Amino acid sequence: QRAQACSFLAASPQMGKSGRQKSAGDPSSASSIFTFASPTSPPPPTPLVPGRSKIDIPLRMWDFLQCDPKRCTGQRLARRGLMQAMALKQPFKGLVLSPNGKKSVSPEDGPILASSGLSVIDCSWARLDEIPFAQMKSGEHRLLPFLVAVNPVNYGKPSKLSCAEAAAATLFICGRQDIARRVMSEFGWGEEFFKVNAELLDMYAACADSAEVVEKQNEWLLKVEKEAEDRKLGNC
Repeated sequence: QRAQACSFLAASPQMGKSGRQKSAGDPSSASSIFTFASPTSPPPPTPLVPGRSKIDIPLRMWDFLQCDPKRCTGQRLARRGLMQAMALKQPFKGLVLSPNGKKSVSPEDGPILASSGLSVIDCSWARLDEIPFAQMKSGEHRLLPFLVAVNPVNYGKPSKLSCAEAAAATLFICGRQDIARRVMSEFGWGEEFFKVNAELLDMYAACADSAEVVEKQNEWLLKVEKEAEDRKLGNC
């Protein structure tokens, strides 16, 4: 039986594959931290007005067919001609969003993105143990920094982004905001992703490299955690 929604496969820097945060505060508080700044339920769909920007960067995905096709954002982008599925062992030299990554996506990856494109791993968060990560050696593997999902299935959940959200985040951070918005224009909730994550996306896009992205991420998480604690204590 297929899962209800797809996911990109990546974890924030300083996180393990299980999603456990290794620094910058207790991961169990991450969701509650962000709910102070974001609604806890998805907004009603907005009228869909697809963008017209040409996509001059190859967008690919390894599709493991674990997701409900009606909800799978990667398959939707493929049907619209914006993303292309590829075989497991097909050569690929671009960025790959994967737990196999050793560092975060950053603006430093812009040249790789421009020359060789981006691939996501389309599968269910509930079935990660079925994914043959060891066979995915092509490309430059990267993690995504902390962001909050806005897709209808995982709205408000830290790091549980859909394929479309993950691709858009990478494009935005690497300086291709035009293509990022083109990708998300295919979804009625797409613009909400940029609104909810505006501060984070702008912050990451202004960094020089992966190390600075992780540094800024952890500083932001600590700041927001402290603000949440102050609210509980009535200190603000």
